[in-house]
Amino acid sequence: MTNKVVIKGHGIGVWDKVRDYVEKKVSKLDHYLSEINEVRVDLSVEKKARDADDRQVVQLTVPLRGAILRTEERAADMYTGIDEAVEKMHRQIERYKAKRRHTRADAAEMKTAMEPEPELAADIEAAPGPQIVRRKSFPVTPMTEAEAIEQMALLQHDNFFIFFNADTAKMNVLYTRKDGNLGLIEPDLA
Repeated sequence: MTNKVVIKGHGIGVWDKVRDYVEKKVSKLDHYLSEINEVRVDLSVEKKARDADDRQVVQLTVPLRGAILRTEERAADMYTGIDEAVEKMHRQIERYKAKRRHTRADAAEMKTAMEPEPELAADIEAAPGPQIVRRKSFPVTPMTEAEAIEQMALLQHDNFFIFFNADTAKMNVLYTRKDGNLGLIEPDLA
């Protein structure tokens, strides 16, 4: 069984019956991929959904070493949403395993390229205006541009995706342009 299953209800209570059902279904995921240590399950109800069949929302997130797999399903009832989300996650795991089978640059070489630059120390006066209210950190693994595009789609990030480009040994930002195509930002240190 998966080591840790975190179930959160957003705007709804998570009953023991639902919790048991989720744990039973999610525990089968580690049969497909043994390196799963944690699965996060977010359950919510959208009362203002246009279609009554889209009110129950189930989101599964599986953080892995070097990747995050995420699915979201909407259904008329929570149990159907859970079933569909687990099935969709199974397909994503199969895609992830197939992608890993392809050879790529040696990670040890990339590790030396990823060593952080010395931080620039600067005193910045606090000015009124927008402030940082949340910070996120995430592990970065080297990947090609094609892998970054696939990871962006897997995570359902519509706006942007930050990754370490294995070909150029630099951090890059992949973003969606207004015309629907993708853009790539390759920062240079000034």
